[in-house]
Amino acid sequence: MASWKCVWITGGGSGIGLEVAKQLVAKGVRVIISGRNAEKLQLACEMVKKTTSYDLMDYIVCDVGDLASVKAAWQTLLEKHPLPDLVILNAGDHQPVGVDDFDPAIFERLMQVNFLGVIYCLAQVIPAFCQAGKGQIAVVASVAGYQGLPTASAYGASKAALINATEALYPELKLKGVELSLINPGFVRTPLTDKNTFDMPFLIDPEPAAACILKGLAQKKFEIAFPTRFVILLKLLKRLPYSIYFSLTKHLIPK
Repeated sequence: MASWKCVWITGGGSGIGLEVAKQLVAKGVRVIISGRNAEKLQLACEMVKKTTSYDLMDYIVCDVGDLASVKAAWQTLLEKHPLPDLVILNAGDHQPVGVDDFDPAIFERLMQVNFLGVIYCLAQVIPAFCQAGKGQIAVVASVAGYQGLPTASAYGASKAALINATEALYPELKLKGVELSLINPGFVRTPLTDKNTFDMPFLIDPEPAAACILKGLAQKKFEIAFPTRFVILLKLLKRLPYSIYFSLTKHLIPK
């Protein structure tokens, strides 16, 4: 485990974010989680305290899709805690969309939460970390951002934007002494993926996913992607000619 003392995790009330928080607290790290639902966040803190026997978790209500909410949450965090050593921008949402239910509102909402939600947070964190000349940031995107997949035109586009932005920011932040990592999970068993009605290949539980994330962050890797077999498969698919690629992905269209 790296020498983190204080960590902020957005979307930390459930799923991967909560499991990462739990594993950090078990190592004696102070963790601040955020999300939109205060009751859910409080219950998460109480659960982690019971399971780890450490009272090291706090929460701050924050809607990452609202810039004013993000600014207020960051200010509150700095008033109550020291500047975090690590910030994990994990908050996100998913909704499938196909040609039969094509709705611009879905694209707007997912871009607002998944992409702009990260940008709003980065706008607070980057100046503080650059001024300090240190810090570590992790952006949670998805393997769905590697290439277009049926019914993921909104979700995948928001994650592809995150991948692109993170790649662009990495060299500049590195020169400032700030580490930046890109986390691309495959299918992880969470309340979000529980909504899926299709078979999810290489589905893994949150515990190994969180362990993989923390190991990669401790090693300061740029991309942390898992599960390995699924990542390799998708990266190979990306290299195929479109004629072959589309002949394969058409089988992913829901019947």
